[in-house]
Amino acid sequence: MGSKQIAQETFDDAVQENITEFEMEPEEAVREAVQQFEAQGVDLSNIVKAVRPPASENGQRQKHQILLTLECLGRAVAEQDVAQLPEQLSAFAAQCKEQLAFRYLAGQNGAYPAVLSACQLAAGDRDLLLQAFSTLAALLDGQPDLLDAAGQELLLRSLRERREDAEVTLAGIRCVRHACLKHEHNRQGFVKGGILPLLTAAITQHGSSAEVVRTAASALRVMTFDDDIRVPFGHAHDHAKMIVLENDGLRVLIEAAKAFTDNPGVLSELCATLSRLSVRNEFCQEIVDLGGLNFMVTLLADCMEHPDVVKQVLSAIRAVAGNDDVKDAIVDAGATDLIVLAISHHLGNPQICEQGCAALCMLALRKPENCSVIMEGGGALAALQAMKAHPREVAVQKQACMLIRNLVSRSRELSRPILEMGAELLIAEARAAHRDCDDVARAALRDLGCKVELRELWTGQKGSLAQ
Repeated sequence: MGSKQIAQETFDDAVQENITEFEMEPEEAVREAVQQFEAQGVDLSNIVKAVRPPASENGQRQKHQILLTLECLGRAVAEQDVAQLPEQLSAFAAQCKEQLAFRYLAGQNGAYPAVLSACQLAAGDRDLLLQAFSTLAALLDGQPDLLDAAGQELLLRSLRERREDAEVTLAGIRCVRHACLKHEHNRQGFVKGGILPLLTAAITQHGSSAEVVRTAASALRVMTFDDDIRVPFGHAHDHAKMIVLENDGLRVLIEAAKAFTDNPGVLSELCATLSRLSVRNEFCQEIVDLGGLNFMVTLLADCMEHPDVVKQVLSAIRAVAGNDDVKDAIVDAGATDLIVLAISHHLGNPQICEQGCAALCMLALRKPENCSVIMEGGGALAALQAMKAHPREVAVQKQACMLIRNLVSRSRELSRPILEMGAELLIAEARAAHRDCDDVARAALRDLGCKVELRELWTGQKGSLAQ
């Protein structure tokens, strides 16, 4: 994707020039403009790729439809015409949901103040507030910078005052989630404002609502992200600890899972959130003690045909296996065979291959007895098959190399059977193809007993040959 940016007006002018100067049809004019700018390395993800309506008779430029709809909403808000608001909010939300470019253009032209004012006007009207929050969520999707302190306070207050209302709670949590993705300042503001207990309470109170549970679990997970490149140090770890220690988050999530044994989407979300909360040894153990491990193993067995669920369960098992005692519990629960089956069954899916190899890698770390179980279950062979299937996927190659290394580092007797599977060539190929694999591949080859050629990098100084 290009890194250069242009204004919507610049794109519109280029399209119009193609129509008037080169007599192109509108669709062709748009396609040509897109090709021209993309060839120059311009990022068009925030640009509405459509023909702007022609100028009026007096020469005044017309606006894209999303801006015309926004003007209607703005008038209804300015006149406090509550009767018109539902229709205007619905029309604007529908267009925002169509694509990021529409809501970006609206956001650049005063959409947020208008929608926030609509939310404030609707504060005493439950149905209107629900619609206003749905519109706010649509606008904030991909645009967390729009939210300000007034919007944050309105959302927190509404979630407190209307905690009994599942639909309003759901709409409010969607707004919070969109506002916190890739935005550390908003995350910290919401956490300080008390969002964590509101999210865990929503899961408990509306435990029969799949959408509330799924969305609240997702919002909790977003609070543990460190995805805002503008902030060097976030509070992801602190937020995870707060969710667990101050809000009983692990128990809340695992208890919630019991109501959705036949809903892979909800269970996948709960697993993904548990994975993000497994940041300390005692948290990993608590997940096992609360029955979380049994729930994951059962889920993996029952949902093998659902790749998204499989990926999240493998990621969660990998996370809780950071605790050495939990490693044994996972192996004792028979999870290794299921992990190997998942890799083999979804061999064409690089993410599942990566997470499966990573989970086995964690189970093998410092545990020779587990290494024997993994070998007997076909773990090494599955990892090598994943390497063959995804030679260009550096994450798969790296995790498979690490798994092979862990299997043999304290169990040298496993080297021979692994070498007989063709491991040396595959690991050497990974090392040659991916610079990021060099260290782990070299370590795997060394522990397998293979001769390792050191890479020499000429630094330009006499005697400065670096490995």
